[in-house]
Formats: sequence, structure tokens, C-alpha cells
Amino acid sequence: MGSGHHHGGQAHGHAHDHAHDHAHDHGAHAHGGHSHAPADFGRAFLIGITLNLGFVAVEAGFGLAVDSMALLADAGHNLSDVLGLVMAWGAFTLGRRPSNERFTYGMGGSTILAALFNALLLLVACGAILLEAVRRFATAPEVPGVPVMAVAAAGIVVNLATALLFARGREGDVNLRGAYLHMAADAAVSAGVVVAGLLTLVSGIRWIDPATSLVIVAVILAGTWGLLRESLTLALHAVPPGIDPAAVTAALSAVPGVSGVHHVHIWATSTTRTALTAHLVMPAGPPGDAFLRALADNLEHRFRIGHSTFQVERGDDRDGCGAHA
Repeated sequence: MGSGHHHGGQAHGHAHDHAHDHAHDHGAHAHGGHSHAPADFGRAFLIGITLNLGFVAVEAGFGLAVDSMALLADAGHNLSDVLGLVMAWGAFTLGRRPSNERFTYGMGGSTILAALFNALLLLVACGAILLEAVRRFATAPEVPGVPVMAVAAAGIVVNLATALLFARGREGDVNLRGAYLHMAADAAVSAGVVVAGLLTLVSGIRWIDPATSLVIVAVILAGTWGLLRESLTLALHAVPPGIDPAAVTAALSAVPGVSGVHHVHIWATSTTRTALTAHLVMPAGPPGDAFLRALADNLEHRFRIGHSTFQVERGDDRDGCGAHA
């Protein structure tokens, strides 16, 4: 690259490379501290998928034995949940693979896509439940049989147990939250079948069943909307929730020797990892590697940004800088 005593162009190029190398290495260990142990959730996905596949087999077998369309339909619905769990698990596994020459940030972005897919799958499920509820209002259904209610009760246990496997990871990872919401929504649907069945058996009022379905749809939509919005904004490279870009810029501007900050970009490389690039105007030139390491450490500890890349400029040629930014 040439000797270190060249002016602005050399100075910020050197700083850029070093910051990138350091922050990349730093980021590799930075996120272990605030994302949960991968083995735990790998096991959680395996248990959840096994439980749900077993339940689908039992429910479908029972449905065929008693000739219940409702049970067969619910078994089909639960099979789609297994698909959602498989997607989330696949993305979770891909997200932990190291970066390579082609996927320079790794494949963590797949966790964002899986969360988005789970949100869309939940919306499709809501549409299906809504259509079925409207159909049941039009033609009063038969009272759900006790066997159907018993299987639905088993569904509550299976879905709730699976949801609880992801409960502690849902706050910090939108992909795990997608898996959690999907299973919690299913537990609500199964609970609705049991409650509606009991009330209908006791009262004989047949519209209780479709009315319960509408309440369930409202509950699922309330939970899914946040998941859809967050996963969509992350997919569009928005600043992740919980990070104030103005506060990050202010923190960089307050660093001694920095006279200006511009071209600040903050985006998610996965549902648990965040990257930043920024141009720092430092009239005295790049202060050295220790400064860049300290700055990257500061951003990680204050804002949980684990991969930082800085370009240091002297401020001689702002227009030129803007052109290549």
C-alpha cells in the first residue's frame, strides 16, 4: 500500500483495513456474550421437531380411525408448524457457520429470512382459520366430540412444551421469537378447540366454536405483527431495534481527536449480530491500532455492535470522500 507517511488517502486506507480486520476478529467472539448457547437451542429445535412430528402422526392416525376431518385438518396444520421449526433450525445452524470468501459476513442473514418466513406462515394460518370460522358461522357445525377435545388437549401440552423451549431466547433473537410465537399460537388454537368444545357441549350454542376461532386469530395477529415488522425491517437493512443511531453518531463524535462523523451505516448481519461502518474526520490523522481497537470495544459494550469498520480521513477533501463513499 506504500509507506505510512503519505497524506490523507494513505492514512484512512490504513485505518480502514486495520479496523476491519480487528473488528471482524473481535466480532467473532463479541456475540457469544449476549446470545444464548448454541447447543441449548440446537437441542431445543431437535426436541420440538421430534415432539411435533410424533403428535402429527398420532393425530393423523386418530383422525383416520374415528373418521374426523377436524383432526386430519389440524394434523396438516401441525405439519406446517414442523416446517416452520425446520426453517428456523436450519437458519440457526447456518448462522453459526464461519464466514468465507463468498459469504463474507457468514450466513447469519438466513435467521432474518426464517423469522420473516415464520411470520408469513402465521399470517397464512390466520387466513385459513378465518375462512373456516366464516364457513362455520354459515353452516352450524356439529358439537366437537370428546375424542377431538382430548387430542386438542394433548396438542396444548405438546405446543406449549415446544414454545417453552424457546422462551428464554425470544427476547434477544427474532428468529427464536418466530419459533416461540408459532408454537404458542398453536397452543392457543388447541386451547380454543377444547374450550369451544366444552362450552358447546354444555350450552348447545353452536356459534361459540367459530367465535372462539375469531378471538384466536386476533391473539395470533397481535403477536405476529411485531415479528413481521421487525424481521422485515432487518431484511431491509434497517438499524436494529434497541440501537439509537443518533446516540452512536454522538458517541463517535465525542471521541478525542474526531472533528466530524459521516456516512454512518448500522445494520443487522443476522438476528443477533450487528455491523457498522463510519467515516471519522481526524485532522491529526489516524492515531493507531490501539485507538481503533478501543473504539470497536466501546461500540460493542455500549451498543452491542460487534463488527465495526472505520475509515479515518484528515478532512482535506470532503467532496472526494463523498464520491467514493
